[in-house]
This record gives sequence, structure tokens and C-alpha cells, in this order.
Amino acid sequence: MSLVPKHIKKLKPYIAGKSKDEFRRKYGDINPIKLASNENSLGCSPKSIERVQKYLEACNRYPDSSGYKLREKLAKKYDLSINNVIIGSGSEGIMSNIMRTFLHGNDKIISSRNSFIGFRVLADASGYESAWAPMNKYHYDLDTIARMIDSQTKIIYLANPDNPTGTFFNRKQFDKFMQKVPDRILIILDEAYYEYAKDSHDYPDSMLYRYDNIITLRTFSKAHGLAGFRVGYGFAHEELIKNLLKVKLPFEPSILAQEAAIAALDDEDFIQNSIRINTNQKNDLYQFFKDNNINYIDSKTNFITIIFDDEETNYAICEDLLKEGVIVRNLIGFGLPNCMRVTIGLEKENHIFKQAFLKVIEKVVQ
Repeated sequence: MSLVPKHIKKLKPYIAGKSKDEFRRKYGDINPIKLASNENSLGCSPKSIERVQKYLEACNRYPDSSGYKLREKLAKKYDLSINNVIIGSGSEGIMSNIMRTFLHGNDKIISSRNSFIGFRVLADASGYESAWAPMNKYHYDLDTIARMIDSQTKIIYLANPDNPTGTFFNRKQFDKFMQKVPDRILIILDEAYYEYAKDSHDYPDSMLYRYDNIITLRTFSKAHGLAGFRVGYGFAHEELIKNLLKVKLPFEPSILAQEAAIAALDDEDFIQNSIRINTNQKNDLYQFFKDNNINYIDSKTNFITIIFDDEETNYAICEDLLKEGVIVRNLIGFGLPNCMRVTIGLEKENHIFKQAFLKVIEKVVQ
């Protein structure tokens, strides 16, 4: 008799983008540039570093289990009650708690087939039945998702903008979709890349809506540059948050993570500079791809997904870029085997990427 449930045996674990240490173990003592995990190459706010240093001596103590200071600051920033706010170890930590809190019996999950792989792993690990809608030209197909809803549907996951495509659905599409969603269904609206998309004129900022069955998730890992601290946060109706707080682990995020996030919220200049640099460098990469006849997807995030003719070409380019000291993300794990995702780095990093890319593509595409 096996102790491992069948759905766990079949589960494919989440595989993150290669770290620099993993790269060095294979390729030797080389300092690569990492453009695989959508991190902020600018770093984080100096205010976060300064605040963390003040709390280092408190590391023998457990963090505030309620996360009161950070939750209160987020509530004030977005004009909410603290009872509408939850924090966790990254957005995925909150997603996991949502599964544990709200799924029961014969409940089902719906999302898009080629969206965020982290959610796919959580859904498969839950043991509940999942249905995956195809994308429409690398965009969420909300009409198809709406048609898939049945009497057992409990959770629908939407990433806006999406990872790994960088696309988003607009206000009109979102409003039309929500008219078809029963109140009994919980919508997880993942806005991890909100800061990069919020200024688009037709972006449906979830904070401008007040649906009782939506949980908005955001993160400090991207624009704020705190990926190593793992701090996510969510907004929802008080009743949903109250029950999530019953289930979440009592001492997460850590003391240092909470304090770093508190300081990050005070540094609007850092965020605006991050967005400005990202926009400038994204436009530069767009021009580079156009000049070299490379097919890419317009992005509202801090990464760009490139589309090649076939899986073999994509694999060869990703592998050869590694040999040139450039770590990118092959999207085969997302169900897009002919696509590569590259994080938008700083000007110097993008220059190295462009040089390596031209060298590699000349070799591969002959």
C-alpha cells in the first residue's frame, strides 16, 4: 500500500528559473546575468535595506502573527479596513491557503491552460478536479472560461497581466465575464504585475471594483524588488479574509520580510523609477526584436515572451544562451514549448543579452 496519494504521484513539481548558483555548478565560476525569473534587477528600496538592518537583532523572536503593521499600512494605502487585508509568504502562499480554506466535497477549479505554472501545481496538488481553458492568441479566453462553469465550479484563477505571456484582459472583457459568474464562485485575481500595468487606460484595476467573491492578490516580489523576502498580500471581503486567517500559517511572513515591505511602501520614488526603467528598456528590446525579425508578445509586465517557429529552435537558443552566460526561461513547462521568456533587465544586462542572442540565433537559425 502506498502512502502517497495518486494525484501527488502524478504531480509535476514547479521548476523555477535557474539560479546563478545552479548555473555555476554546471558551467563553472562565471557570473551570469539572470533574466529568467522576472526579478527587479534594480534591487530594492534603500529604505527597505535600512529598516531590515534595524530589526536583525530581533531574529530570535517570532514575527507578529497577525502582521498588523503591514496590513494596516496596506489598508491605509488602498483606503480599506485592515479586515479586508491578508499577507502571506508570496502570492502563492495565499493561493495555497485559499485552496485549503474554500475547497471541499466535489468542488472544481477552472483556469487557463498556459497561465501561471505555480497555480497549476497548487491546483493539481489539491486533489480537486481542475479544468484548463485554452488561450486565444496568448490571451485569456474569458468567454470560454465562462462557458466551462458548472454547478461544481468553486474557484476560478485569473492572472492579469498574465505570466508567462504578459498579456491582459481589459475592463470591458472583465465586466462581461463577471456578469456570467455566479456569486458562489470565488475568483482569484492575481495582479502580481499590477504596478507595470496600472497606467494602461483600459486595465481593470480590481481595487475599483467591489465584488464580494473576488480575492485580489499582489506581491512585493516584482516592482518592489523584494523577491527574496517572499511577501504577498491580498484584498477581499471581510468574511473571506476572516476565514483565510484561520487557516494561514501563524508566523509568516518573517519579521524581516514584513519590515522590508513596510519600508517599501514608503518609497514611491523607487517604484516610479523601476517602472520608468522597465518601460524604457522594454521599448528598446521591442525595437531590437523588430530589427531582427523576432516574433514577440506585447507585454504589460517586466518580461517579454518570444515566439519561435518550433520547439527545437527554442530549446537550442535557450541552451546556447546559457553557455553565453545568459539565463532565460524556456516555457515548455508552461505548455508553450516554442516560447522563451526574458526578463527586462537593466541597460547593461539587456546589452549583454542582445549580443548573446544575435550570436546564438545566427548559429541556430541557418
